[in-house]
Amino acid sequence: MDMQRPYSHVLERLRTVGLRPTRQRLALAKLLFDGAEDRHVSAEILHGEALKHRMRVSLATVYNTLHQFTDAGLLREIVVDSGRSYFDTNVANHHHMYIEAQKKLVDISEADIDIKAMPIVPDGMEVSRVDVIIRVK
Repeated sequence: MDMQRPYSHVLERLRTVGLRPTRQRLALAKLLFDGAEDRHVSAEILHGEALKHRMRVSLATVYNTLHQFTDAGLLREIVVDSGRSYFDTNVANHHHMYIEAQKKLVDISEADIDIKAMPIVPDGMEVSRVDVIIRVK
């Protein structure tokens, strides 16, 4: 049985990336990272989960926290439409399938996408990541 404090692993995760572990950051990090499975959540989904757990947090705070976590490398933002973003707890290189009718993202292994060639990037720059989103309906 794990006898650690309930927030100890998320507390350490926040400290490792240099984020101050405020009460709201800890609570949202616990919702995001406590499960065994990787997740794709929108700010609205996470806000709804926070409210279900009786957390007093505004939607604006959820958005800000998700962006702070993304900037710190804890999450990866996946923009599927101009007004719709998901935040992925899996920050390893991989791609996505977006099921439009369900508004759901599904992970695709990087090995399952074969990219034959890349365009030449400007001098002094390098490709940092390739994101493929396959949309299905």
